[in-house]
Amino acid sequence: MKNTHEIEVAGRIMKVQSGHFGMLSDAAILMSYGDTVVLTNANASEQPREGIDFFPLSVEYEERLYSVGKIPGGFLKREGKPTDKAILNGRAIDRPLRPLFPKGYRNDVQLVCTVVSVENDNLPEILAINAASMAACLSSIPFTTPVAAVQVGLVNDSLIINPTTAQRKESSLFLTVCATKERVMMIEAGGDEIPEETMINAIDFGFEECKRIVAFQEEAMKMFGKEKKIPVLHEIDENIVKSVKDFAFDMVKDAMYITNKDERNAAMDEVKEKIMTEFAEVYPDNIADINEVIYKLQKEIVRDMLLHHHRRPDGRAFDEIRPLDCKVSILPRTHGTGLFTRGMTQVMTVATLGAIGDVQILDGIGEEETKRYMHHYNFPAYSVGEVRPLRGPGRREIGHGALAERALEPLIPSEEEFPYTIRLVSEVLSSNGSTSQASVCGSTLALLDAGVPIKRPAAGIAMGLITSEDLSEEEVLTDIQGIEDFFGDMDFKVAGTEVGITSIQVDTKIAGMSQKCIHDAIYGAKKARHTILEKINECISEPRKEVSTYAPKTLTIQIDPEKIRDVIGAGGKVINKIIADTGVKIDIKEDGKVFVSSPDHAGVDEAIKIIEGITKEVKVGEVYLGKVTKIVQFGAFVEVLPNREGLVHISKLDVNRVEKVEDVVSVGDEILVKVTEIDNQGRINLSRKDALAESEKKNEE
Repeated sequence: MKNTHEIEVAGRIMKVQSGHFGMLSDAAILMSYGDTVVLTNANASEQPREGIDFFPLSVEYEERLYSVGKIPGGFLKREGKPTDKAILNGRAIDRPLRPLFPKGYRNDVQLVCTVVSVENDNLPEILAINAASMAACLSSIPFTTPVAAVQVGLVNDSLIINPTTAQRKESSLFLTVCATKERVMMIEAGGDEIPEETMINAIDFGFEECKRIVAFQEEAMKMFGKEKKIPVLHEIDENIVKSVKDFAFDMVKDAMYITNKDERNAAMDEVKEKIMTEFAEVYPDNIADINEVIYKLQKEIVRDMLLHHHRRPDGRAFDEIRPLDCKVSILPRTHGTGLFTRGMTQVMTVATLGAIGDVQILDGIGEEETKRYMHHYNFPAYSVGEVRPLRGPGRREIGHGALAERALEPLIPSEEEFPYTIRLVSEVLSSNGSTSQASVCGSTLALLDAGVPIKRPAAGIAMGLITSEDLSEEEVLTDIQGIEDFFGDMDFKVAGTEVGITSIQVDTKIAGMSQKCIHDAIYGAKKARHTILEKINECISEPRKEVSTYAPKTLTIQIDPEKIRDVIGAGGKVINKIIADTGVKIDIKEDGKVFVSSPDHAGVDEAIKIIEGITKEVKVGEVYLGKVTKIVQFGAFVEVLPNREGLVHISKLDVNRVEKVEDVVSVGDEILVKVTEIDNQGRINLSRKDALAESEKKNEE
C-alpha cells in the first residue's frame, strides 16, 4: 500500500512516500523536496552485537551522478569511493540522530540515504537529514524522537529558510540547524563574518521552522509508521556496579582530581590495574562491563567536580584559555608555516602556493566544479602518544579539515587579487582538545607567513557543556581539553575574526541544547577568540610583502578572447613551445585571462613577453623590428610579431633599386619595416624603404 504525506516548507512541497519501495527493508521511503529526491532505507540487526560498549550506528550518504544527469569521469565510468562532501554529509546526518537512540542499545543500525534526483534550488544534504529521521521513525527500530533540518540564509539583512540557488549566491550566511521539537541538536555554519546577535537570531529562526517539520514527521508516524520493537538494552549487573564502586570510588576520585594530565593518566592506569586484579577472577566474563563501570565512575566524578564544586580538572576558571604560543617561518623551504600551541594541543600548518591550474577538480553532484583553496588535516597516532598503523584520512580527518577550511574561506583573496591556488596542510603534533580550531589558528599564521593577503586574521575555540541528568543544571566551559570533551555533553566550535563568525560546528551527546547554552557558548567564544587574535597579531600582524622565493611567481595578463587560439596554436603547438622554452605553467580562462607561473621569475617574464607579442595587433603605419624568415624572387617575408609575418616586395626593400633580394637581406636578418597595408584577407604588406626613410627623418630631428 502506498502511503504519502506532505508539508509546505519555504514555498515548496516536502513529501514522503512509502509502501512500494525496497520491500525487504524495515523502512524504505522516497522523500522529495521540489525535484530533489532522496531514497532512504533503514534496517537493524535482530540481535545486539556481543562484546561491544558502543552503539553501532552506520550512516551512509550515497551520491549518484545520474541525479544531475552526469556520467562519472575516469576509466571505469561508475561511482567510486565517496567524495569528501558525501562523507561530510553522512557525518552531518549521524551526529543529531545518534544521541536520540535508547542508551544501551547495541543492535547494528544502518541508514542509507541515496541521492537519486537533484534540483539545485533544493539541497539534497538538507533533505537527507529529514529523510533519515523520517525513515528511522517509520521503521520498527526503537527511534521515536524525530529530528528536522533546515538551511538558513541571510540576504540583504533578511533571514531565509532553505534559500534557492540565486539566493545562496547573494547570502552571507550558510547555516544548517537540526532540532527536535524541544531543543537544537546540531549546528553547522559558514558565514562572512556574521555578528553574534545575528547568528543567534538565525539559529532561533531555523529552530522554529524545524518544529513544523518535526510535527510533520510525527503525523506520518501516526498515519503509517510501524509498531516499535521493544529494544534489548545492555545493562550491567548491579552487583558488579556496586562492587566496583565500593572498592574504587575514592581511588578514582583522587586520580581524577590530579590537575596534571600525564600524572592523572598514570594514576588512573594504576587504579585500573588494581580494579582488574581485584575482580578479574570474580567476574572473568565481565571485563568489558568492569571497564564500562570505571568509565562511568570517571564521568560521574568529573561532572560532579564541574557542576557542584565549580572546579575544572586542570584548575582553570570556566572562561579561561590555556597558555598560548604562536610561531611562523618554522620550515625553511616551504612557502609559509605557522605553529600554534594551546596548552598541550599543538598544530603546525604549512601553506603551499601553486599555479591557477593546480585547482582541485570536483566530480560530484554539487554546483562547484573546481576548488582553488583547500585545507587538509592529519591526525597521526603520535599526537596522542599512541602506536597505531598510519592510514589514509578517515571521516574525522576529512571533517576537521573541512571545518578549518570553511573558517578561512570568506577571508581568502579573489583570483584577481592573488592569482594562486592555495593548499594548507595541518599536522597535529599534540592533541589535548580542539585540534580543529587550533588548525584554524595555525592556518592564519601560515597564510600570513606565505604572503597571502587575507581579509583579516581568524581564530577558533571550542566551548563545552556539562549538564545534570535531567538537564536542569548546566555549565558552559571555554577551551575544553580532552577530558572535558570525553566526559562532557557538547563540542561547540566557533571560528571567526574580530568582526564576526565565519564558521560554527556543534555536536551534542544529549537530547539537545538550551537557548541559554547556545547564547552563552557563542558569546564566550567571542571573548576567547579576541584573546587568541591578540596573540596571533603579536606574532605576525599582516601578510608578508612578498611571497617566498621558493614559491612560483605568477603574473596575469588579459588578452582578447579571440586571440586564445593564437596562443594555443594548432594542436597546442604554440603554447607547448612557450612552456618548453621558458619552463612555465600557463592557464588560460575563457574570458581571456592568462595566468603564467614558475619559480623561475625570468621565465615568467619571457613567457609574458611572447604571449603579448602573439596577441598584439599589427597596425598600419607602425614600424617594427622584424626577422627575415623566407626569401623569394619577388621579395622577403618578415615576422613582425610572433606568428605574424608580412611581405616586403623587392621594390620596397631599399631606397635604391634592388636587382636581387639576396643583395640586401638574408634569412635570419633583423630589419626595420613599416606596415603599409593590411588587405581584406589579412595579408600584411611591409616596406623597409619607408621604415628607413622614417628613421632617417627622426635622426635629423
